[in-house]
Amino acid sequence: MKALVLDQPGSPETLHIAQMPDPLPGEGEVRVNVHAVGLNPADYKFAQRGFRSWRYPFIPGLDVAGTIDSIGKNVTGWKIGDAVYYHGDLSKPGGFAEWAIATAHTIAPLPQNLSFTEAAALPCAGFTAYQTLYRKLHVQQSQTILIHGGAGGVGGFAVQLAALGGLQVISTCSPHNFEWVGQLGAAEVIDYNTEDVASKVYVITKGRGVDAIVDTVSSASATAGLEMLAFGGAIACVNGLPDFSRMKSFGKAISVHDVALGGAHLSGDRVAQSDLAQIGKDFGNLASSHKINPMLQEVIRLEEIPHALARLSQGHARGKIVAQIQP
Repeated sequence: MKALVLDQPGSPETLHIAQMPDPLPGEGEVRVNVHAVGLNPADYKFAQRGFRSWRYPFIPGLDVAGTIDSIGKNVTGWKIGDAVYYHGDLSKPGGFAEWAIATAHTIAPLPQNLSFTEAAALPCAGFTAYQTLYRKLHVQQSQTILIHGGAGGVGGFAVQLAALGGLQVISTCSPHNFEWVGQLGAAEVIDYNTEDVASKVYVITKGRGVDAIVDTVSSASATAGLEMLAFGGAIACVNGLPDFSRMKSFGKAISVHDVALGGAHLSGDRVAQSDLAQIGKDFGNLASSHKINPMLQEVIRLEEIPHALARLSQGHARGKIVAQIQP
């Protein structure tokens, strides 16, 4: 099969097209004929540093949408021809190829009314946002939430979900994305380049602080977020935990949540892995009923993935980029 591979850890530009053996599903697995694959920051980050279990040449690609064309032993609930989508196991060969292998208990049906390219835009960022708001923060209507990076993948989906849930949404982004993030559902948008985010948050919340924060930026940003939380507030950290020495017992009584969506694959915890499929169903239903915008901004070819990942690594991307593998 044709695939995009890494010969060793390196920059996105070191990915190249190669012929690889067609994969075969093992017990509990299915083979998916890949129609589309989504691009994510995790793709270029792990390409650069590699992963302990990778054997080269290695095929990256976490977010796949396609059709099942082969089924391994002891798989129930799926049949050949079923359209599916999923967030894959980063420790194993992925979806930058014509075929990919997935565990049957972690995949979900392709959402109705969505194309394969639209569905491939959802898993990593969308599932992370859903897990963050509903498995970690347990958000409630009328709460106030600060979502960093509202123009990006996780941030953009989180803004939509929070607005859909009736929260007052404050988000950060660059000025050229203000209108976009507002359309996604943010009531207030802060320019993180020129404005003091904490000061603006306190003005908006009349000095109280926010009930919840989704931090997609860094450990330093998460640490700064501790000061912006109201009493009893919570912060979910997608890209690094805060400095816990800044937290005081019997202070604001805040909680901190570590978010690692794909970690379920590595955990060996069947319940956590199966929840990936459940999130896929729940989030897919929201997208199929047009309550969630897939934020698909660009569709490219397999050969164009290296250049697109290089652009993605520069930051400030809006929405999602997806590669169409099958016409």
